[in-house]
Amino acid sequence: MADFEIKDLRASVEGRQILKGVSLAIDKGEVHAVMGPNGSGKSTLSHTLMGHPGYTVDGGEVTFKGQNVLELEPDERARLGMFLALQYPVVVPGISMTNFLRTALNAKRGYDGKDKSKQISPKDFRSMLKSELEVLHMDDSFLPRYINDGFSGGEKKRAEILQMAMLKPEIAILDETDSGLDIDSIKFVADAVNRMRGPDLGILIITHYTRILEFIKPDFVHVLVDGKFVLSGGPEVADRLEKTGYAEWGKEEPAQPQEVTT
Repeated sequence: MADFEIKDLRASVEGRQILKGVSLAIDKGEVHAVMGPNGSGKSTLSHTLMGHPGYTVDGGEVTFKGQNVLELEPDERARLGMFLALQYPVVVPGISMTNFLRTALNAKRGYDGKDKSKQISPKDFRSMLKSELEVLHMDDSFLPRYINDGFSGGEKKRAEILQMAMLKPEIAILDETDSGLDIDSIKFVADAVNRMRGPDLGILIITHYTRILEFIKPDFVHVLVDGKFVLSGGPEVADRLEKTGYAEWGKEEPAQPQEVTT
């Protein structure tokens, strides 16, 4: 059995079935890319995996560490070792990046406000944070700011990857992290992800374009069309899509993004 296994996952939004039987096995140490045209179910897949309440599971199971995570709350999935970098990161006024990161890290370590042996020390937290900020080309001015409040699109995406770097998940889902980013921001994000890549982390990259896959080389590429995988293979699948798009499945070819943010 794979470290993270999706079996015949079906899911609906507002009574309309979007995922129609998705199966995928991810082992730690692997990078899988899911590509597909707009409306194919890519974001539905990511949100369903992390337990967004707006998505209804119609069937199937997702197994991680011997548990069907579909039976767990989103915070329980995160504590288990799952992470989702959102396509559209939300603004959270009133909570600074520093407080959020430290609280999230302590929660993952099992700190309940009592057993201080599970709490990360201020010194270790600062050292860890400084190292990750440097990789993402972010400076200390981010830290006192409220989560994503006034952040540019590129800053929001880098802040998502900063959270991933600090929390060190075992399964990371990156939902169109490259959308809207300029080439420099994509490189910064890719450098950070590649730095985390290794035997303790399985990565699922969800994207419409092949651009980010030039910097984060996938081991496997899966094409999602109308809620089902229609093609799976190695990196050559992404090369094929770069040339032909999704026309063979009656869908539009991927267009180059028109707007970029730093």
